[in-house]
Amino acid sequence: MSNNDGITEDVRKREEEYFRRKDRELIERLRQAAADAEMRKTLEHATGIHDAAQLEELQSLGFTPETLALLPLVPVLQVAWAEGGVSAAERSMIVNLARSREIAEGSAPDVQLQAWLDTRPPEETFRKASRLIGAMLDHPAGAEMQVSADDLLKYCEQIAQASGGLFGIGRVSAEEKAALQQISAQLKSR
Repeated sequence: MSNNDGITEDVRKREEEYFRRKDRELIERLRQAAADAEMRKTLEHATGIHDAAQLEELQSLGFTPETLALLPLVPVLQVAWAEGGVSAAERSMIVNLARSREIAEGSAPDVQLQAWLDTRPPEETFRKASRLIGAMLDHPAGAEMQVSADDLLKYCEQIAQASGGLFGIGRVSAEEKAALQQISAQLKSR
């Protein structure tokens, strides 16, 4: 059946459904933008970082306000993965460090940490995380770091020594030394 304007009822219904769908998509995009802005604001408060690009980079790495406590552990993971795998001793030390940073077993940060212990994060994650840690160290107002560059280096050195040498004590591989030098350079340049 056709109205005076020449449009059939079927066409009119499809047109109305199309615009309803577009309205729903627009509302969802607005909700997502509001959620992203709220998360960015929370990350800004927690980290002390005010640079929008750095906050976006933090989000692109998958960090949320809930998982932000993992950020200082990324250099430690980098050293642990330097030789291509994480030993049982390194894993134990990293998990103990996480627990000391109040990362509870089974929590979202713990699940992410376990994934990183099982599968090496991309090199880009290590590189970007180091820059972001440096930015947080430059803006100590953020409550989530609660660690100094010296503390991070000490943790990295302990991980490097965890699996080497006689009975797992005292030997740091060339790969671990290179990772330590890189991390030290990034953190000490602050």
